[in-house]
Amino acid sequence: MLLAHELLPGVEVGATVEFDKVLLLATEDGVQIGTPYVDGAKVVGEVKEAGRGDKIIVYKYKAKKGYRKKQGHRQGYMATSIRAIEG
Repeated sequence: MLLAHELLPGVEVGATVEFDKVLLLATEDGVQIGTPYVDGAKVVGEVKEAGRGDKIIVYKYKAKKGYRKKQGHRQGYMATSIRAIEG
């Protein structure tokens, strides 16, 4: 399973990452809901790819004023493969 998320600064493709801010943890014992995070829970994954998403066009204009502005944007992302959910 690949999880797409924002770019993490200083993390390269192939590196192992840990997410320690877990909001909800479901196990065979039950479901734990964090307030705001579950204590002691973490998700371990490996970064598989990094890239940029599709280009979106931001177009602003004001009617009858001659104001037009066209700007493109490509959001950076990382795709991480989840290895383990510990908690």
